[in-house]
Amino acid sequence: MKITCGIDWAEKHHDIALIDENGALIAKRRISETVDGFNELLSMLAEAGDSPQTPIPIAIETPRGLLIAALRAAGRQIYPINPMAVARYRERHPASGKKSDHADAMVLANILRTDAHVHRPLPADTELARSIKVLARACQDATWRRTRAGNELRSLLREYYPAMLEAAANRSGSLHAPLTRALLQLAPTPAAALKVSQAKIAAALRRAGRLRHVEEVAAELHAILRRPHLRQDPLVEHAMGVQALRLLATLSTECESIEQLSQATEEAFRQHPDYEIITSFPGIADQAGARILAEIGDDRTRFTSARSLKAFAGSAPVTRASGRSLVVSCRRIKNDRLAAVGFTWGLSTLNLSPGARAHYDRRRATGDGHAAAFRNLFNRFLYHCLHKRLHHNETLAFPPTVPAAA
Repeated sequence: MKITCGIDWAEKHHDIALIDENGALIAKRRISETVDGFNELLSMLAEAGDSPQTPIPIAIETPRGLLIAALRAAGRQIYPINPMAVARYRERHPASGKKSDHADAMVLANILRTDAHVHRPLPADTELARSIKVLARACQDATWRRTRAGNELRSLLREYYPAMLEAAANRSGSLHAPLTRALLQLAPTPAAALKVSQAKIAAALRRAGRLRHVEEVAAELHAILRRPHLRQDPLVEHAMGVQALRLLATLSTECESIEQLSQATEEAFRQHPDYEIITSFPGIADQAGARILAEIGDDRTRFTSARSLKAFAGSAPVTRASGRSLVVSCRRIKNDRLAAVGFTWGLSTLNLSPGARAHYDRRRATGDGHAAAFRNLFNRFLYHCLHKRLHHNETLAFPPTVPAAA
């Protein structure tokens, strides 16, 4: 008898449902996310006929967490089901729209009973690959938080301190640069900037790591900060300065987090067997390579074709055809982290790979926009080399084109 298991995940407890091949409920239970709760789940599976030769597949709405880690360590076949898909399956039966945790567990079990062939099990990535994924995602999240904090600080400075924005644009170009952060810490308001001497600015530059032409840069910044600008009322300006220092503290924390997480990510990535293959591609350094490996994993059975990897990365188009209507558009449902890496990768590849540059120009000449040409360029990479265990070859990736005879 074919048995399937559904687990409705929650923060404090999990509802378990086991059904047979006819959809009849065999057992149900609510467990906690503890050792005792996990042992209860294993006992339920064993009583239903679970064995190493015929393991009972498990459907759950999340691919991570302590329960998933324990199930993975036990060698269970886990199917993470998208919550949006579960909601559509739930609507197949009750017309009233009723919902309960136990019913959701049964829905998940029924998904495997009827449609297991259209859902993918959790990839069997190695422990090292999973650790790289944790570090790479944390570093990427810190980068996004730094961008958000920098935008908030820029918006605030625009309202009361245009001289600091001018100083940042003149020297570093960004607010998260050490030079700009040191200068804002020294003079958080225009009133404080008027009292700061050139010597103090030079000392702040040295603390920020500036080694060359310190006095010339200090004199230039000193002049910028003393130029006349429109000002807020004194009390309002002081309050905005306090707010700016708090935003600066957040920005500095994220900058420090990025440095430490980047170092840990690169160290872990260099230990992986796929490191040499991924970094052999033009334009991929350690950080971008770690993020690519983190999202696609090292389970080579996960993507059975290059097309499936393209769809996962969002670089394959979506076709909607109905009658005489035919629409081809970019893919919106994708792995946003991998898509972001692919876009920045394309920018650096254009300057390092003559074949990539020629391919991009050829796509633009046929009418593709900038983003569409980049997605097409992204399609040309990775799958073949990772599956065949080969380094990137420029000639094979971009074979020379023979001009048509006149």
